[in-house]
Amino acid sequence: MTAACIALLLAGMFTGAAFYINFAEQPARMALDDRALLAEWKLAYQRGYAMQATLAFAGFLLGMWAWHVTDKTTFLAGALMLFANWPWTLLVMLPINKRLQDTPEEHAGAETRTLLQKWNYLHGVRTLLGLFSALWFLLGLAR
Repeated sequence: MTAACIALLLAGMFTGAAFYINFAEQPARMALDDRALLAEWKLAYQRGYAMQATLAFAGFLLGMWAWHVTDKTTFLAGALMLFANWPWTLLVMLPINKRLQDTPEEHAGAETRTLLQKWNYLHGVRTLLGLFSALWFLLGLAR
């Protein structure tokens, strides 16, 4: 059960970080002018991507291990929910991420702001996937 407890911890950390981005960091950066908005997003994205990708992958592995050891499908569900952040990010969010990364700060404008509003909405899906993952892990530990 140690693997499941750590998987829950990592899912909670992932969810907390994702929630913070959606409900604190993104609204604060949207108050900046377009150039500063894009510059701040680029800096935060580099750090946030590495942190959240690691949390999602490690939590997935530990959740899979917990499922293997206990045969509880709740741990499988939690692991897969956390892992779903990878394909969601790569298939749905990556085109927006690339456009934003490729935009020089001096060319930031209304389109940049619109892309970042859409990005925040799509990032909200990551927050929900993390939350559902944590709930599945919690359910598995409670049973």
